[in-house]
Amino acid sequence: MAGQKTRTQPVRRVLSTSIFIGLSTAAIAQSNPSNHEMTATARDPRVVAAQNSGAGIWKSVVPPVKMKGGFQDHDPIGLAAGQLIPADCSINWTDPDTHKLYCFTTATSLVFFLDSPQVYLTEADKNWHALKGAGR
Repeated sequence: MAGQKTRTQPVRRVLSTSIFIGLSTAAIAQSNPSNHEMTATARDPRVVAAQNSGAGIWKSVVPPVKMKGGFQDHDPIGLAAGQLIPADCSINWTDPDTHKLYCFTTATSLVFFLDSPQVYLTEADKNWHALKGAGR
């Protein structure tokens, strides 16, 4: 009898694995968009513009209208470090106290900034005036 149990165990594993694979395949098939949905998305003017821009997917998130950020759209973290780093405002933050918009070059820059925004803004403002006055 011990031999019979070992013979049936692999069969149970194969069946349970087959059922799992079958269910997973069905779930994936249901979550994939149909050809009609994909065609409708491909005709979306925003998608077409992003595909034709040559800048790739990352630049497709740049705001469609020019946003006016503090420090003439330069990254506050860069300014706090004494560097002028222009940003396109696709990553931004609005100061809840002054309602001023600030633009960042990367999400990492924004995350560091949010640790102590007032300290970074004070340092950035000081360096902004120094860098702007130096004619850079």
